[in-house]
Amino acid sequence: MTEARTTGRVPVCAEVTVGEKLPAKTIHVDRARLVQYAGASLDRNRIHWDERFAKSVGLPDVIAHGMFTMGSAVTVVSDWAGDAGRIVEYGVRFTKPVVVSYEEGADIEVSALVKAVDTEERRATVELTAKSGGQKVLGKALAVVQLD
Repeated sequence: MTEARTTGRVPVCAEVTVGEKLPAKTIHVDRARLVQYAGASLDRNRIHWDERFAKSVGLPDVIAHGMFTMGSAVTVVSDWAGDAGRIVEYGVRFTKPVVVSYEEGADIEVSALVKAVDTEERRATVELTAKSGGQKVLGKALAVVQLD
């Protein structure tokens, strides 16, 4: 497998290969970021900021918003593509929550690789792997990128 380089330009279809690894990324999440996201997304569910409430409903602690996790993970692809608008499809399944402790926060570790290249449509399908606390937090995470 080859490793893709982030060049700031849209990848050229002829240069993209199946098995190519995109540069990995670690996204740190803390409670302040979750509160900011809650305000921006209008998802003010208390499980995302109130530790006592989250634990009272059976969660281990406050958890990150699923859409925050999904959006954070795809930045690996948008950085590689050079433009978030190049992502024409994106979908995931949520497998585990990202637990965000007050003291340490949490890290989301994201890696990705090219699973398929359609030279006719000039598109690449990229599979993402996102983990937090050693556990996979997104499943079936696939992004389709329009190439040059």
